[in-house]
Amino acid sequence: MADLNYSKVAKRGLSKELIVEMSKDKGEPSWMTEIRLDALAKFYKLALPKWAEERLPQIDYDSITYYAKATDREATTWEDVPKKIKETFDKLGVPKAEKEVLAGLSAQYESNVLYNSIIESLEKEGVVFTSMDKALKEHSDIVREHFSKLVPANDNKFAALNTALWSGGSFLYVPRGVKVKRPLQAYFRINMEGFGQFERTLIVAEEGAEVSYIEGCTAPSYSRDSLHAAVVEVFAKKGSRVRYTTVQNWSKNVLNLVTKRSIAYENAYIEWLDGNLGSKVTMKYPAVILAGKGARGKIISIAYAGSGQLIDSGAKAIHTAPNTSSTIISKSISSGGGNASYRGWVSVAKNATNSKIDVNCDALLMDGKSRTDTYPYIDVRNKKAVMSHEASVGKISEEQLFYLMNRGIKEEDARTMLVMGFLEEFTKEVPLEYAVELNRLIGMEMEGSVG
Repeated sequence: MADLNYSKVAKRGLSKELIVEMSKDKGEPSWMTEIRLDALAKFYKLALPKWAEERLPQIDYDSITYYAKATDREATTWEDVPKKIKETFDKLGVPKAEKEVLAGLSAQYESNVLYNSIIESLEKEGVVFTSMDKALKEHSDIVREHFSKLVPANDNKFAALNTALWSGGSFLYVPRGVKVKRPLQAYFRINMEGFGQFERTLIVAEEGAEVSYIEGCTAPSYSRDSLHAAVVEVFAKKGSRVRYTTVQNWSKNVLNLVTKRSIAYENAYIEWLDGNLGSKVTMKYPAVILAGKGARGKIISIAYAGSGQLIDSGAKAIHTAPNTSSTIISKSISSGGGNASYRGWVSVAKNATNSKIDVNCDALLMDGKSRTDTYPYIDVRNKKAVMSHEASVGKISEEQLFYLMNRGIKEEDARTMLVMGFLEEFTKEVPLEYAVELNRLIGMEMEGSVG
């Protein structure tokens, strides 16, 4: 945004000096600076898996801007947000959604959260919803207890990069027994060309708590690629329920390389609803570790890969306790030469007696030049576990298409209707406003796809 004066823009390139400068600018404790520098060293040493290296375009890490702040403070009213930035979020409908359906909202622009709010009644119940930068100062004990415990820096190359460079992201803490009835949302915007965004999100639901969190993502199109490498860690304590919904619509010059992991303790329930539409390349596999007796997890993942897109998404379910259950539903659509892949990991430990796992992967090919792949990994080490895996690949039914067109519906609209029906298991779970938005986005992707 040429007419926006940023308060801080670091020079391009990755270095120890950048990490130290960032940490100092944020006023962080020395232990976090040490974590960052250690993670940077791990990033340089870690290699990508061969399959990821083959699919990713070459990344020039020295050409990326890693830290840019539009403002120096976090606003609690939209009037305090710079006008040009507010206009961007207005166009996206973010303030409107806050007024109508949300219990709280966080908006990040480049490296920092510039707007954050939560309804007063939740604050009185002890719910904390703020940026990770602010939480590090005001709730450092909770952050230090959970930070990098599910996704350590050496987990993968981009987790290491995020741990070294993280900035912004959401901190959500729900005390014991508190049930948050309306969703909270974070919205992430990349607006600078050749930028790297590395938000870090931490969610902790104490015993018996319930919460729903939604994230949205956008970026304008530029000639140079941007990099988005987030890390999300979700802790669901005994008997709690957490739902994490993503509706991603990055522009097609964003490399979206994200690590999302959760842990469900005794009788807890975690649900990931993961919608992937935009980006040049996406590699993202929400995971649930079922670590307590009776824990349950559900992951519904959808992907739409259009021309020039690779959406490599899926799910991981790791059973380490008895009487646990997981459900994985993956729906992918490939059109215009796009490639949508499912990559899954199911693991059942020796002591995870009576575990139940159900995996269902369906792919829809819209034309002969598109591609879909399935890469399941299954490791079951308990004889009393019950595991089912189904996969199918198909095309839009010509009979259904003919039926709709005979009732006066244009072919393009009929195809969109059939695609939305294919994705119903996802769309029926998200709030109505987001289902409508998803319908609009898929309609835009489908424009011109006939023939």
